[in-house]
Amino acid sequence: MNLTYTTVRSAKRKNLTITVERDSSVVVLAPVDATDEAIDRVVQSKREWLFAKLQHAPKYQDRPHAPGKEVVSGESALYLGREYRMTLTSTPEGGVVFDRAFFIPQGDRLQTRQAFRDWYGQQAKEIILPRLARYAAELGVKVAEAAIVDNRLRWGSCTAKNNVRLNWRLIKAPMSVIDYVIVHELAHLLEANHTPEFWNIVRAKVPGAEKSKAWLKAHGQLLEEEI
Repeated sequence: MNLTYTTVRSAKRKNLTITVERDSSVVVLAPVDATDEAIDRVVQSKREWLFAKLQHAPKYQDRPHAPGKEVVSGESALYLGREYRMTLTSTPEGGVVFDRAFFIPQGDRLQTRQAFRDWYGQQAKEIILPRLARYAAELGVKVAEAAIVDNRLRWGSCTAKNNVRLNWRLIKAPMSVIDYVIVHELAHLLEANHTPEFWNIVRAKVPGAEKSKAWLKAHGQLLEEEI
């Protein structure tokens, strides 16, 4: 019986690890300098263990699959508050395709990660910026410049010059959370500090603001992820 597997190399990894994903795919996480021959020897030495795991893998397919930071087939990633499985494959024009799952162009680790990150950024521009414009009009405030940015510290910010910056990673959050961050930043154009008046503006515009605030706190680790 043939044993197929996908190898993902990482410069940060010192040891080789073999995992059986919930979709029954076998993934080998290896150091960047590990040769194909050395990896195959280790995999073949684990054949019995792997086949035993593969026989039981399907029973886990319906369980929630925790998101990972690596772009690997069988892993999942957040988009608008829901997790969708990732598959590395050939795609039209070498771009990411989303159809109730992520289909990501195959390449080396950096290429696949960058392709996925570029897709996230484009979705953020297409979905978040129009909502920002809509809420600005409803609140009667003028934004000098709106932009999607990369920030490891904040979900959003508002400058003294009325520039609003929103983190591209927000596209991973539910729409209600995205709206909360948008209104939170726009409210600063009306009330600079977090005064009772400020929170009245936010809560009046975004029902469930406290729930959205709690979501951001619970998912703060997303700010540290590369994708």
